[in-house]
Formats: sequence, C-alpha cells, structure tokens
Amino acid sequence: MLESIKGPEDIKRLSIEELKDLASEIRQVIIETVSRNGGHLASNLGVVEIALALHYVFNSPHDRIIWDVGHQCYPHKLLTGRYNVFHTLRKSGGISGFPRIEESPHDAFGTGHSSTSISAALGMAEARDIKGEQRKVIAVIGDGALTAGMAFEALNHAGHMKKDLIVILNDNEMSISKNVGALAEYLNRILTGNLYRKFKDETKQILKNIPRKFSEPVARLAEKAEETLKGIFLPPGLLFEELGFEYLGPIDGHNIELLISTLKKLKDIKGPVLLHVITKKGKGYKYSEEDPCVFHGIGPFSLETGSPVKSTQQTYSELFGQYLTELASKDRRIVAITAAMKDGTGLNCFYERFPERFYDVGIAEQHAVTFAAGLAREGLRPYVAIYSTFLQRAFDQIIHDVCIQRLPVTFCIDRAGIVGEDGATHQGQFDLSYLRLIPNMTIMAPRDGIELKDMLELSLRIDGPVAIRYPRGKAIIIEGERKPFDTGQAEVLMSGDDLLILSIGNMVAPAIEAGEELRKMDINVTVVNARFVKPLDESLIYSLANRIKRIITVEDNALTGGFGSAVMEFLHRVGLQDIHIRSLGIPDQFVEHGTQQELRQRYGLDKAGIINSALLLMERTTVTL
Repeated sequence: MLESIKGPEDIKRLSIEELKDLASEIRQVIIETVSRNGGHLASNLGVVEIALALHYVFNSPHDRIIWDVGHQCYPHKLLTGRYNVFHTLRKSGGISGFPRIEESPHDAFGTGHSSTSISAALGMAEARDIKGEQRKVIAVIGDGALTAGMAFEALNHAGHMKKDLIVILNDNEMSISKNVGALAEYLNRILTGNLYRKFKDETKQILKNIPRKFSEPVARLAEKAEETLKGIFLPPGLLFEELGFEYLGPIDGHNIELLISTLKKLKDIKGPVLLHVITKKGKGYKYSEEDPCVFHGIGPFSLETGSPVKSTQQTYSELFGQYLTELASKDRRIVAITAAMKDGTGLNCFYERFPERFYDVGIAEQHAVTFAAGLAREGLRPYVAIYSTFLQRAFDQIIHDVCIQRLPVTFCIDRAGIVGEDGATHQGQFDLSYLRLIPNMTIMAPRDGIELKDMLELSLRIDGPVAIRYPRGKAIIIEGERKPFDTGQAEVLMSGDDLLILSIGNMVAPAIEAGEELRKMDINVTVVNARFVKPLDESLIYSLANRIKRIITVEDNALTGGFGSAVMEFLHRVGLQDIHIRSLGIPDQFVEHGTQQELRQRYGLDKAGIINSALLLMERTTVTL
C-alpha cells in the first residue's frame, strides 16, 4: 500500500481496516530498513498509529506537526511522500533520521535534540494568530522528552497564553489498566487524600519492623503497590490542568479508530489541549518489544535473531565505563552521572557495581552539571558522561556552576567529533571550541583506549574542572612505548626535520599512518600526540616550531576556536617567524549524515587527507590514495 501513498491526502481515503493494514506494512518497512542502515527502531514502531491518525485528521503541511524527539519521525516520513527514498535513510546523500525543514514541507521543525517541540509549537501558534491565519499546531512529545525543564517551561507559558495548541504526550512507560482514565477520576472523587497518606505512613511503619534480610523484597513490593494506588487516587491529568491545559486521556495509542475519533473531537476545543496516549515501545517486532532500550538506537542487525551486526572489539564508551568502575572500586569519592544515556555512555557496569553512586537524571543536562557541582562542593568526585552534542545544552552551567568555582567535576564527553549517520544535530564538532574558551578548564583527548584510562586516572589528581573527549566507535590501540604524563604534557611519536604534524585525540592514528607514508616519499615528519588542548604543551611546541617551519594541525572538531586555533594563537603570541601552517578540521559548516569514514574523507581527516595537505605544504604534487 505504501507505494500508492504519495502524501497525507491519500491516507484520508482509506477505511479503518485499510489503515490497520497500512500500519503493519509501515512497521515492516521500518524494521527492514533499520536492520540494514541502523537507526532508531523501538520509538518509531511505537508511534505508527499516532502518525496515521494525525495525518488522517489534520492537513499537513498546512497544519503543523512537530515530532519530539525527532527520531520518532520514520512513520511520518513514509506517509509524506518519502517511501521511494526511505531506503536511503541515514545514508550519505539520503534522507535524514530526523525531521528537516529543508527535506520536506511536512517537516515543520527540526528536532534532533529533545524537549523543544512545545516551545516551537507555541511560537508557531502565536505567529499564526499575529498573521490572522487558520491552522492547527500539534506537538508530539515523548515521556522521556518531558523530563527536561524546557518542556515544562513551555507548558507553563502555553497555559498562561491560552493559545489554541495541541500537545500529544506519547507515553510508552505505562500500561493501560483499569486504574487510569475515567475510573481513576471517579475514585479520586470518592476517596480522600488522607487515605492515601495513611497508607504510606502505615507501610513505612510495617517495613521498620521487618527483619533486614526480608525488608528489601518487601520494600520493592510496597513501591509497586504505592504506584498502583497513585494511579487510583490521583487524576493523571492534574498537573497539566494546573498548568492551564485541557487534559484528555490516557487512551490506547494503538487503537487507530479511537485515536481518529479523539483527535477529531479535540480539534474543536479552544485553548491548549494535552492528549495523553499510551503506546508500547518497539511494537510489532518481538526483539524490540522485549528489549526496547537496546533497539532505541541501534546499528545494523539480523532480522531473524535481532542480534546486532558488530565486532567483539570494545568501544570507547565501554572502555570508559569499565575504567571508571575500576577507579570507583578504589576511590569512594567517585560518582557517575548521565542524562538518560546509561547504556549509550557505557555506564551499565558502574550502575551494576555501584548503584548507590550512580545517577541518571533524565533528559536534563543542565541539572546534571549543577547537580555534579553540588556533589563536588562537598568533596565527592563526580564524572558526568554526556554526548558532546548534548553537553552544549549545559554551557551556562559549566561556566557558572563549575568553572568559576573551580570545582573538580570531570566531563566525560562521548561521541566527540564526527559521529556519523545521525547527522547535523548529533555531530560532536564543537566541544573543543566551546570548552576551550572557559577559564580553569583542563581539556584532553586520548590517542587510543589505553590513554583514555591514563587520562581518567590523571583527572583524579587535578583539583578543578576537567573534560576528556573521545569518539564514537571501536577503541583502537596504538603500539609503542608509553610513559607516564602529567597535565599539559604532549609526546613525540615520530621525529623528522621537514614537517611537523600536531595531532589530537583520534586524529593521532591517521597522523602516524600519514607520517610513515610521507617518509617513503623522502619527507621526514615529526608527529606529536598533543594530548591536551588546554593547557597546550607550549614548551614542546615552541621548540619544535622554532626548528620545523612547516606545520599541520589535525583535529576532529570545528576549525573555529579549536585545537588548531589554540596552536596558531600561541605561535602568534610568542612571535615565531616564517611559519607555514595548515589546519585540518571541520570547516565552518554543519556536518550532514553519512558514515564516519565517508565524512572524515570528505574533510581530509584521514591518512590520505593528511598526506595531500602535507604535499601541498611542501609544494609537491598531491596523490590519490
């Protein structure tokens, strides 16, 4: 059926039974495509009926539909004329895994990061009214995205403004039961708040009198009972109604007929409306239903077994989690913090070993940083593991709450540099630049998996803010002699008098490969593993640059304000003359989606790119490798 769906207008002609068949086909296409290309599977399988109902009832692109987080937009893309190119999902030159206003008029707003949809929707609703237009604005937000403060700021403002706005809360953490909906509201009217409080107090008293060896399982049972009673005693929409929203639900998010009839009714409601929809994450594919966390964002996998297609080599994330757990076993001050990324940042093993010292704060990066600052102020050593692109959201907190106060918080920056298929919103191309300008910050990047451990150990000896950035993917090990190092100490890995290559982090390996190839061309190269972007090893760089006048800097970061900029600023400050320098990095543009290999090749951040930059600097003819 999807071949005949050229746009939302084609959906409106289908019967309910045909819509159900179409939902099954959409799921199959998504499962097959993600198994080949990788992507976000579980979240998309959960919103198929929501997408169908929205496009059946509303008129996109005239009506604005905003998906948050945008990784749940695959069904929307299939229903808005992109079936024929869906096989290119997340491929270089293909369609994005997130909404993009450049890609389709049906993508009302780009939502690569979470919790932005209600703010954007409210802005669109206000613009609509200012211009005197007639259209509906709908924000679809997941329960995880609703944990961020920005979403509540927007809800508060929307309730105050009383604008016509529809928010659909896609809740895939609850189950549909008799304890929610109309029955819960009825029970709330006949049961008093005092009864609920009495239950809690009596439960606590009972637990105190139970022997310790039995108390933990009983406590877990009591927690479940308390959650059940909350569903009975408290109306689920109370919070949203207090914020000024008309609350409807919860309703079954996989009942297409119910969804359509409900959306038709709420179209006529004036003011802000929140529809609470219960869905099952991963619906329609056995393995993703059983483990939606693994299938949230996944690489290529086997359709038959659900097993990821990957090697046994450990990733930097996994090594980080392993090393930090080892350190924490020796130092009780160490605590780990992440923002809804326990699995992605490799902290599973830390959580299993030290659950009382692990904190997942939800999608709340700003809170994570200031929470860490509070822990550090009281003598603990917090390690905040967050993806580079998400740490941007806490820039103000890094400055004010950590760096101004010189608090020993270590930022473990995962997915730094070129990330790959998730595209412009997820590339970690700015962290060296936005952290380097902050006083009191120490910034380092390991050349390989072993050096990551060395840097984590060093961070414990630094009495102030530290950032350690490392890339997405498999951790490499560079052979050769290793010596202990201290803050701001670089190392020379290869010596020669014709050319100096200053490299940082995951660019050290291709720099060594390029240096070895250039030697075969009678160009003798010095290759340096800088290790530190701040502080630079100024004495080493000065001594080498004073002797070797042709220099290349290589970094997996934006050129503006990055490692190369730091080197050039230093050389200018000390007044070295007759220096010829080329900086390799990411130019002043956003990096689109593609494989890491493709993108690094595009920007000259591989062996071939470094060699050709060297040949240009040496006034030699470039080569094709």
